[in-house]
Amino acid sequence: MDAKRSAVVFAWLLLAPALLYVIVIVAYPLLDTFILSFTDASLRKTSNWVGWDNYQRIFNQTFADVIIRTFVWTFFSVSIKMIIGVFGAAMLNAAVPGRSVFRLLTMPPWIVPMAVGIFMWGWMYNGQFGMISGLLQRFGLSDGPVAFLAYGSTAFWATIITDVWIGVPMVTLYMLAAMQSVPQDLYEAAWTDGAGRFYRFRRITLPLLVPSMITMSMISLISTFNSFDIIWILTQGGPNGETTTMIIDTYRTAIGSHKYGQGAARAVMICIFLSIFSVAYFRVTSRLSAGANR
Repeated sequence: MDAKRSAVVFAWLLLAPALLYVIVIVAYPLLDTFILSFTDASLRKTSNWVGWDNYQRIFNQTFADVIIRTFVWTFFSVSIKMIIGVFGAAMLNAAVPGRSVFRLLTMPPWIVPMAVGIFMWGWMYNGQFGMISGLLQRFGLSDGPVAFLAYGSTAFWATIITDVWIGVPMVTLYMLAAMQSVPQDLYEAAWTDGAGRFYRFRRITLPLLVPSMITMSMISLISTFNSFDIIWILTQGGPNGETTTMIIDTYRTAIGSHKYGQGAARAVMICIFLSIFSVAYFRVTSRLSAGANR
C-alpha cells in the first residue's frame, strides 16, 4: 500500500509543473476574462456588474456581419494554404535535380519577420507605386492605378493572399515531413503493378496524409481565426469595416475604445466559437480519416 501511495504521489509531483502552468497561464486568465465580461470595466477605477448586457450588445447585425466575415476569411485562407501546401510538398518530395535548393527557397516567407513581410505586401498593394498595380498597367490589364487596399472587395482578398504567403511554408514543410514518412515499399509495389504517378499519389499518398492534414489544418485554422497582425497592419479593419474580423473588433472595443467589459465578452465569444468548431471539426475529420483508412 505504501509503495502504491508513493507511486501516486510521485506521479502527481511529475504532473505538478504542467498543472501549475495550465492553472496560471490558461485557466486563470480565462476565468478572469469571463468574469470581466459581466462588468462595465473601462478606464474608471471601479466597475459595475452588468450581467448579460455586454453579450446582448454583441448579437446585433453589425457583429453578425463580423462573425460571417471571420469564418469566410478563415475558410478561404486555410483552404488555399492546405491546397498549395500539399501539392507544394509533393513537388518538393519528387526526385528532381536541385530539390534541396527548392526546399530552401520555401523558407523566406516563414523566416522573414511577420511585420516586415506584411509591410512589403502593403507596398506592393499600393496603387501609385506598388509593383502589382504597375504590372497590371504595363500589360494592359488596368487603365490606371489600382489601390487594392482602398476598396472592400480587393482589400479582403489582399489580406487573404498575404496570410497565405506567410502560412504556406509551414504547411508545406509539415506535409513534406509527413510524405517522407510514407513507406517506400508501397510506392515500389504500386509501380511494379504499373500504377502511374497520379494514381500512386491519389491512392497511397493522400490517404496516408489524412491524419497529418487534419492536424495541420486545425493548427492553421486556429492561428488564422485569431490572426491580428496581417489585417491590422494592412487595413486596420477597413475600408468601412470590410476586413474587420472578430479579433480586430475585439481589439478595437477593448483597447481602442477602452471598453474592457465589452471586449472581454467578445473574447469569450471567440473562445466559444473556436471550442465548438474544434469539437465538430475533429468529429467530422475523424470519420473521414477512418473512412480513408478502410
